[in-house]
Amino acid sequence: MEPARVDVVVIGAGQAGLSAAYHLQRRGFVPVRRATAGDETFVVLDSESKPGGAWQHRWPSLRMATVNGIHELPGFAVPPADPAASSRVILPAYFAEYEERFALDVMRPVRVTAVRRADDDPNGRLRVETGGGAWSARFVINATGTWTRPFWPRYPGQERFRGRQLHVADYVSAEEFRGQRVVVVGAGVSAVQLLDEISHVADTLWVTRREPEWVEEDFDIPARVAAIAGVEDRVRRGLPPGSVISVTGMHWTPWARAAQARGVLTRHPMFVSVEEGGVRMPDGSFEPADVILWATGFRPALDHLAPLRLRTPEGGFRVENGRSIDEPRLFLIGYGPSQSTVGANRAGRDAVRAIVSDRAALAA
Repeated sequence: MEPARVDVVVIGAGQAGLSAAYHLQRRGFVPVRRATAGDETFVVLDSESKPGGAWQHRWPSLRMATVNGIHELPGFAVPPADPAASSRVILPAYFAEYEERFALDVMRPVRVTAVRRADDDPNGRLRVETGGGAWSARFVINATGTWTRPFWPRYPGQERFRGRQLHVADYVSAEEFRGQRVVVVGAGVSAVQLLDEISHVADTLWVTRREPEWVEEDFDIPARVAAIAGVEDRVRRGLPPGSVISVTGMHWTPWARAAQARGVLTRHPMFVSVEEGGVRMPDGSFEPADVILWATGFRPALDHLAPLRLRTPEGGFRVENGRSIDEPRLFLIGYGPSQSTVGANRAGRDAVRAIVSDRAALAA
């Protein structure tokens, strides 16, 4: 079967993907199912069964007041919400209303299995393969995020642990750990937030590979923008983007202050091995544990791009201004410097600007 033809395929309907779709529509592109002869078209493919991106999978206790890094989608502000409301209820509803308001016609659930070059023509088309057929596109905007690829570090003896191990992606509530000993692993925002939450009902031990560098300034929008800029050089060189925290240090948040005030924000060095009943520390001491919570971040979900052979020996993709340096028909947004919500919005806009500029150059 011949692939369906479209000018732009957007993969993913999270913050970055919806931003790209919004700007495509503003620039005159039309969702393919609404198109008539002569229209330039786009389609948004999303693997989720419902709107909301990763927000619909966040833990129920993550409230609007404690969500880190909400930034509204372009053209439509986040509606007022009770600070105590669950973010995984409010934000998916906001995304759903956004898709309907701008008639973005997201197709779901559609899982993209591969993106490959249709032929050897560098100005030709890309073939986007899915479980339900293929698309032929002039450009692909990849906005698949990271939530589906939680990162689990490996430590000796991990498989022998008799207790429970889970990643923050699987976290539901502190109540499930009541009365237990929980080792929280990780130095990011989620690690500290869950450390504070769990420590109200359980005994906690917080471990990180490196000593956190605490920064006194608020992590406001200017600070976020500066963090985004700090990752740009890495992805331009094809290095794995790393985390924003590795660039900015740890900014104090209300939950970090709360944990500090209760004496639970005490960092310990990373354990060297896992044993049946706990973890072995670098000094040889043993720390018993019922649970190990890996708040160790996520990796970009980019396996479907493997046929393009763009990954560098260092493990990253060479990207500049959201565009693949080695395959200019491909845009990677929500990757590296555009991984934050404010960065994702900007990257969606910039990708569409570049596509429009290329279109004009070809027409000249």
